[in-house]
Amino acid sequence: MGTGRLTIDLDAVVANWRALDDRTACKTAAVVKANGYGLGAANVAKALFKAGARKFFVAVAEEAVPLREALGPKPQINVFSGHMKGDTELIRDLNLTPMLNSVDQLTLHFEALPGHPFGIQLDTGMNRLGMEMQEWAAVAELALAQNPTLVMSHLACSDEPDHPMNPHQLENFKKMTDGISAPRSLAATGGILLGPDYHFDLTRPGIGLYGGAPFADANPVVELDFPVVQVREVATGEVVGYGNSWQATRPSKVATVSGGYADGIFRILSDKATLFHGNTPCPLIGRVSMDLLTIDVTDLAQTPDRLTLLGPQQGVDDLAQQAKTIGYEVLTQLGARYNRRTYGK
Repeated sequence: MGTGRLTIDLDAVVANWRALDDRTACKTAAVVKANGYGLGAANVAKALFKAGARKFFVAVAEEAVPLREALGPKPQINVFSGHMKGDTELIRDLNLTPMLNSVDQLTLHFEALPGHPFGIQLDTGMNRLGMEMQEWAAVAELALAQNPTLVMSHLACSDEPDHPMNPHQLENFKKMTDGISAPRSLAATGGILLGPDYHFDLTRPGIGLYGGAPFADANPVVELDFPVVQVREVATGEVVGYGNSWQATRPSKVATVSGGYADGIFRILSDKATLFHGNTPCPLIGRVSMDLLTIDVTDLAQTPDRLTLLGPQQGVDDLAQQAKTIGYEVLTQLGARYNRRTYGK
């Protein structure tokens, strides 16, 4: 096998969903946008549906096509981007629930699909999606008379528990929604961890399902290892890779493995990342190229067949820290060339 092997543990995804659900007294949905954060939305959603999840969220209507095919007609599939021009047929045919973000979307939805389910997204200070306070005040009576399935907003800083933006947005959300009969939702993974004040009627965990921060108690979901193409001896003073960026200071053994930035391994990890053979760390040396990585395996007692980048020794957030990014990006950038093995529910 000439490509990297990505192993996805659906039992861990389900365990994470249940753990987050247990922290609340309300219903718990599941966010499976971006193809289930890069891990396969259909398989993830089917496992979560068996576990009891009945509401799912995607970013755009097109993402719901494989999801509806996998789940059948029963689960509710909500669309964060709302009802955009050109979405009407998909929303109708797949029975999707758009989270309407503006007066224009509200008008479009009511005119194009009268009586079709919808939700409302409010902006409580993030200035990204949703109706602002004055805009909502102008249409709230009309919108609420049509019985929205959900009224929601999104927290900007929930991964920082002490950030003043959290209580600020909570206060705004209450000002905009207290007294309504429609179900309310404010919390994704970080909001769940902030406590009951943020839970309302429905929570929407995303990254926590897939083993990422800020859910520190999450079960790891992915393992990623790469096959060794060859191992060569490099003499003291010889160089490795593009730009001669690494030079041997001792007689070395260098493993060339099949993987690179075409597989989502960021170039910023050049000369920084660590792969593992069992529990033995093996530094990535030289530049990350499109299809290949070079790894210093001098200190191994045996010639390796594979080396591990993500696994028990190093999780997605560890790698993200090295790349100066976040676990979300590590997961969603995992490439299409991997030999994917999915097991569990």
